[in-house]
Amino acid sequence: MTKIRATITGIGAYVPDYILTNDELSKMVDTSDEWIMTRIGIKERRIIKEKGEGSSFVGSKAVKQLLKKTGTSPDEIDLLICATVTPDHQFPATANIISDKVGIKNAHSFDLNAGCSGFLYALDTASKFVEAGTHKKVIVVGAEKMSSIVDYHDRATCPIFGDGAGAVLLEPTTEDIGIVDSMLQSDGAGRIHLHQKAGGSVKPASHETVDAREHFIYQEGQPVFKWAVSKMADVSVEMMDRHGIAPDDLNWLVPHQANMRIIEATAKRMGIKREQVMINIQRYGNTTAATLPLCLWEWEDQLKKGDKLILATFGAGFTWGSIYIKWGYDGKK
Repeated sequence: MTKIRATITGIGAYVPDYILTNDELSKMVDTSDEWIMTRIGIKERRIIKEKGEGSSFVGSKAVKQLLKKTGTSPDEIDLLICATVTPDHQFPATANIISDKVGIKNAHSFDLNAGCSGFLYALDTASKFVEAGTHKKVIVVGAEKMSSIVDYHDRATCPIFGDGAGAVLLEPTTEDIGIVDSMLQSDGAGRIHLHQKAGGSVKPASHETVDAREHFIYQEGQPVFKWAVSKMADVSVEMMDRHGIAPDDLNWLVPHQANMRIIEATAKRMGIKREQVMINIQRYGNTTAATLPLCLWEWEDQLKKGDKLILATFGAGFTWGSIYIKWGYDGKK
């Protein structure tokens, strides 16, 4: 029997118009452009300023662009998965809201939360539906309004995060392209170092939790950094070894955009050059589940059919992983 693989056949993305620069941020909290660039590598980030809008705002715009670029009707979509840690509401799923906003009516949809690894987890999940032969057109969207959970009084975390969304269309193929392999892992022991203290069922919202500023991102920088450098690099190198990919054979590393030093350390461990790494952290910051599709969107014109890509990530949970893809089409048209 001919093996069916899931391949990416198109990309859409959207980032908000408003740009929050390091200079502006330094007027809000005790920081500076030099401090942020030296430690994180971020120059600016995009922020949703439209009143009453959440992650579905950017997510639906990314999906609309994707449908238009690929000439796909909303009625053709079988499934939509939204990776997010900043859903519009506790329920319904943001995926349901995005589907409604773009006119998708013949699909089921759900959210997936795996921290910054969300898009990778969702991509792997979506690929199984395609490989099973039950779904022909599946959308995976990473959509975040990280500004909604960022404490702009906390100099350690507020420079890191931005808002945005990216979406891909997955379709079946019997060619030697598409998603070849995935390695996803998690360790819940790491949750103490990176989480949101209140707002869930353990500690519901109250006057006390709001006053204590417990509805924002809590992160212990050093342990998160050490885990991220180790795990993201380990899983990327293991993927190369498993498929006999030499450093010169890899066309692109698509790393999660959390910290420039983490990206550089991962590339060094893999033995690849900076020219082989997609990096846009300086423009968008860490958009959590949106970082990987935003990279693919920006580099789409440079991608060629058959290119070998490794997508790698690390996120809250702790979660981490890599996916090996043979690119499905020539991006330059």
